[in-house]
Amino acid sequence: MARNTREGMEQTRQALIGAARRLFAERGFSDTATPDIVAAAGVTRGALYHHFDDKKALFEAVLAAEAEAVAAAIETQSDGATSARQALLSGAKAYFDAMREPGRTRLLLLDGPAVLGAARVSKMDAEQAEGRLREGLKAHLEEAGCPLEGLDALTDLLSAAFDRAALAVEAGGSRGEYERAIATLVDGLAQAQP
Repeated sequence: MARNTREGMEQTRQALIGAARRLFAERGFSDTATPDIVAAAGVTRGALYHHFDDKKALFEAVLAAEAEAVAAAIETQSDGATSARQALLSGAKAYFDAMREPGRTRLLLLDGPAVLGAARVSKMDAEQAEGRLREGLKAHLEEAGCPLEGLDALTDLLSAAFDRAALAVEAGGSRGEYERAIATLVDGLAQAQP
């Protein structure tokens, strides 16, 4: 019986996260009310507060799931690469693919920092996609025989470039142009001399 209870609790939690994700993506954090979330999830308000302290905690769970999905897509796409450069570029393509998920750009890049604060979202990103970017960038620089000085700063800057590109593509910019620009940045880093 305990197993069924745990499974039921996890199903309720996932229903809340799924309903909240849809509503937050459609309306934004501020315009999404908790009664709307529980109605969409088909659970009680008590169930919401059993799993999450408040709407902000639920929003953070939604963002964590989104960040995990993006990181998983990057890892899957770059796994078969034959070089660190190819892994970075495959990861870039996977990032742009993952960010095409409706509402994801808004959730991760706009509402996330506004609601949770830039520091919390940066920490979450460092544990997910940016962490993989750092690993890939390190491997690329090592493969090219470049020094690793400033690796953290380079990762931050390249991550910001990815995020800016995702926002631009979401607004109608040419994805191909941004992918080529990212490739230029990646190649330029390997050519940099100490």
